[in-house]
Amino acid sequence: MTAATDAEFAGLTALITGGGAGIGAATIRALQARGAATAALDLDPSDAPEGAIRIQVDVTDTAAVQAAVDRAAEELGGIDIVINNAGIGAQGQVETNDDAEWHRVLDVNVVSVARVTSAALPHLRRSEAAVVVNTASIASMLGLPDRVLYGASKGAVQAMTLAMAADWVAKGIRVNAVVPGTANTPWIGRLMEKAEDPAAERAALNARQPHGRLVEPEEVAEAHCYLASPRNRSTTGVLLPIDGGMTTLRTRS
Repeated sequence: MTAATDAEFAGLTALITGGGAGIGAATIRALQARGAATAALDLDPSDAPEGAIRIQVDVTDTAAVQAAVDRAAEELGGIDIVINNAGIGAQGQVETNDDAEWHRVLDVNVVSVARVTSAALPHLRRSEAAVVVNTASIASMLGLPDRVLYGASKGAVQAMTLAMAADWVAKGIRVNAVVPGTANTPWIGRLMEKAEDPAAERAALNARQPHGRLVEPEEVAEAHCYLASPRNRSTTGVLLPIDGGMTTLRTRS
């Protein structure tokens, strides 16, 4: 990493939801390495990277989100970057999940993006490098088996990203989304552990992606940084797949 890269986010502040583990934690480390000051918002932020302001918050609680964002802005000295990364998984076909599960997943994966971004908006409006980066999923672009609810939630994130980008492009606030393939996160790890044959399940998930492996959290973090970078001020309304070619390539088996 060059000195210029180290200074890429110097003087900028970033709020990252779901920053306690997985992709969120990797994104915090990547931003810090480039000079950003960071705040990790999570139900359990105790394992967030050192140097981040750790704030415990339930992203389904509007008042708690407002308080957490206000605290982050006060301790950071403002908010330039919002990474909406908090999310939960869901399995099953359309008849599998009951109404309560639909409401729970949509509240965490979709409505929290609106809550956090709305709470941060006054601070973003004062920034000269304001940007929001959301975490969608290839489930928002492809029909995956047993992912109806999860795919619907991430499809909403994709649509929100484009609509917010259109609303704010003239105001100098950029909005983008990363679209990860199946990533090597704690949630995927727990999912594989529950499988009848965990090794076979991992092999199947690896094989599903053309490059033959799971996407690493650090790779998604690099995409978050690219889309958030002040060097890329013409990049807005972008949905960036980080999926080993899953959405675009058709290779022979």
